[in-house]
Amino acid sequence: MVCEPLGGRREVLLEESQDRLAWARTVVHLAEKMYPEAKRITLVQDNLAAHKPSALYEMLTPERARALLRRLEIVPTPKHGSWLYIAELELSVLSKQSLSRRIESREELERIVTRWSARRTAAQKGVDWQFRTEDARLKLKRLYPSYTPC
Repeated sequence: MVCEPLGGRREVLLEESQDRLAWARTVVHLAEKMYPEAKRITLVQDNLAAHKPSALYEMLTPERARALLRRLEIVPTPKHGSWLYIAELELSVLSKQSLSRRIESREELERIVTRWSARRTAAQKGVDWQFRTEDARLKLKRLYPSYTPC
């Protein structure tokens, strides 16, 4: 799932597994198909072990991999905060709206997710993120350093 929350854009890419090369193909798609003109791309991603920039060097020439990585700012979500990850929220919506029945073939799955993604993007369904800093400080207080004001 590639999701641009403020722009209301999302794309679902089907892969057989969630390995490092699938991640690399997704990043190439993001940089070269979705945002080919962008000088800088901020990629917020969860901490899946397969999310390795080195995978780009396995797929691409070193020059192309290096050029692509220079355009990326990779921001990991907190280790135990996948619920903060907007792409996971979008996948949940996709599952509830379109994947609640048996799907007979990969082709059918591709049609379903393509239609869902196009509908959701056309409707400009952005993400109404209502989790504020104050909420995070309460929910994640054990992760924040404590200090005593002078």
